[in-house]
Amino acid sequence: MSNQQAFAGSRQATSSFGLFCLASYLLSMSYGTTFLLSLLIGARGGSEADTGSVLSIAMVSTFAAVVLSGHVSDAMGTTRAIACSGALLALACVGFTLMPATWLGFGACALILGLGWGTFYTLGPINVAMMVPPPHRARHFAVLSGCMMAGIGSGPLIGRMVTASGLALPLAFDIAAIASLLGAALFWWLTPGLALRSEGIEGRAGGVPGHRLSWAACVSVGRSRTVFPIIMVGLSACIFGGLSSFQTSYAQLKQLDYALFFIGFMCAAIACRLFIARLVVKRDAYVASCVLSAVMVVSVLMLMFFVVTPLGYLIAALTLGTGYGLTYSVINGLVVQESPPGVTSQALLLFSLAYFVGVFGFPWIAGKLIVHWGVTAFLAVVLGIALANWLITVLRLRWRALQNSTQL
Repeated sequence: MSNQQAFAGSRQATSSFGLFCLASYLLSMSYGTTFLLSLLIGARGGSEADTGSVLSIAMVSTFAAVVLSGHVSDAMGTTRAIACSGALLALACVGFTLMPATWLGFGACALILGLGWGTFYTLGPINVAMMVPPPHRARHFAVLSGCMMAGIGSGPLIGRMVTASGLALPLAFDIAAIASLLGAALFWWLTPGLALRSEGIEGRAGGVPGHRLSWAACVSVGRSRTVFPIIMVGLSACIFGGLSSFQTSYAQLKQLDYALFFIGFMCAAIACRLFIARLVVKRDAYVASCVLSAVMVVSVLMLMFFVVTPLGYLIAALTLGTGYGLTYSVINGLVVQESPPGVTSQALLLFSLAYFVGVFGFPWIAGKLIVHWGVTAFLAVVLGIALANWLITVLRLRWRALQNSTQL
């Protein structure tokens, strides 16, 4: 290949990845609007407990999406599978605005949302791995993660702008639906070019061979050290999912603007993943995860005891975004490093499943806590989860130190 051809190929790859990230941003907005469900359901006579129940239904369908995504991508190609997930996300957003305020109607929308988000969240990074050579994957993963977080954060901010303009909240869900359809169209348009480049890397256009879960792989992962970062991502997702899903209730209690939380959290998480994560992941992962988990504990303590002004609210959100944004990158790397040979892909799928258990499952508990015991009790449970997450990192450091001492 001539230098001119290589340069042209590099420019085409860069352009395709840029459009891939744009499409990912557009799709992620639909998940971000789920943080407005508490307001939407409350306006229709429901409570935080109802919101938690609706989100817990999405957990079931995300399980199905993660487990079956490999089969779907084998059948139709990874990028087209993501495009279809975008259509599902759009359908879910429209459904939330049109369905009657019943548990059955919102539950059906949540099932569709889980299928769409679970498929996209699982296949997006796999598609990037197929597009990008190994030496450059870490940087591209960070960019993709930042774009997805930007989309997630944009969802509630659009809702805030809509209501501030005197318009009805459902309009925010309609905007997210349109964005998801645009993202789906982009993914479908990108399919031919990405498939050609993927074929040379994976040996199969658009497919994801070897990524299907099996009982033997799950047992192998469960008996290894990989189980600890998988548990940690589940606990971290409980903190993120709980605080984000019911931030509107917290802000109302404190008489603050919930947009401040999402602005602070989003800016910190994106900046950390784009500019700091690459430096942190090169450090001792055990020490880094311990420090960052402690930062998350501090952020929850701030929300409990120190937030009384908009500035304090913003600082607490920035602290949480820093701790969560970097912790996720570190423990994601630990999964790859500590997974048994031959089951790294399955370990990453279990990592995604644990994330979805926390982000969709915990709000079910959180909603009941808020309704029966109040926001303070909810924050106390979140603090307990954050402390448990930090304790795992402390025990792992201690265990490694004991092992090193016995080997001397």
